[in-house]
Amino acid sequence: MVQLNQKRNLPASPFSLDDEDLYRRWRDWKLKDYPKGLGDLLVEVKDPRALTDAEHEALLARCRKANMALYAGKTCADPDPEIPLALGRRFGLEDLNRNWLADENGLTSLTVRTDGVRQHYIPYTNRAINWHTDGYYNTADKQIHALNLHVVQQAATGGENALMDHEIAYILLREKNPDFIRALMAPGAMTIPARIDEGGTVARKEEPGPVFGIMSSGDLHMRYTIRVNNVIWADDPLSRDALDYLRTLLDGDSGYIYRGRLESGMGLVSNNVLHDRAAFTDDAQHKRHYYRARYFSRLAGTGVAECFAL
Repeated sequence: MVQLNQKRNLPASPFSLDDEDLYRRWRDWKLKDYPKGLGDLLVEVKDPRALTDAEHEALLARCRKANMALYAGKTCADPDPEIPLALGRRFGLEDLNRNWLADENGLTSLTVRTDGVRQHYIPYTNRAINWHTDGYYNTADKQIHALNLHVVQQAATGGENALMDHEIAYILLREKNPDFIRALMAPGAMTIPARIDEGGTVARKEEPGPVFGIMSSGDLHMRYTIRVNNVIWADDPLSRDALDYLRTLLDGDSGYIYRGRLESGMGLVSNNVLHDRAAFTDDAQHKRHYYRARYFSRLAGTGVAECFAL
């Protein structure tokens, strides 16, 4: 399990504020030939359960540059859970986050629920979900570093996603004001309050932590939600300015934000990039069903030390 390194003896990393030269060299490499739209992220594959070497290499190349790739497979509305599970294994992902609402196989079936405990959580409704990274409420030793989605069935209308590489968000914030990064790396930048169940028992402890963290590998991790309720933000002028600027970026029309709708047989492979979801409407023939796979490790072969000469 990959953890955030909270110590001072971090490895060489372009995300450290202590090495401006390394950051600038990495930034220039990152932005050169960066994908300009969803089409640049898309790879057509025959069967995600059995990627060819060429299909895998094409997806990997996009993930190495943008921390994400999209695939369009020929499985259509096949609900086989092995589709996302096998795809994850091809990228070295085995350590599924088997959260308490997940299916027995560790995947989460995102569909509208009208009964049971799931109906009380927004992912299981047809409501919009604002910008976030997955697992932002997890403990520090169980952060989500890879997020994959597979579409079994799309809704009748709506359900579009927006995507933004968290490393791009870092660049835009650092270019505006390096102290924004300093504020968002503070240990108490974002605190998720404890979750209390109906019986008054603490189901999840209060979880403070940074928005941006440098992993032990030197890679960047981001835990974030744009929501204002059930989140305690650091309440100092610099932190407020940093968060306001980040929100302005995400609510704007940046060319680094990709928007579109995935259809049956399509999916996302990612290092838990920033994303949102528009509201949607089901009908009798089109009931939205996504498989979500969360992992504690990153996609193999996409580390900054592997992609860029540190």
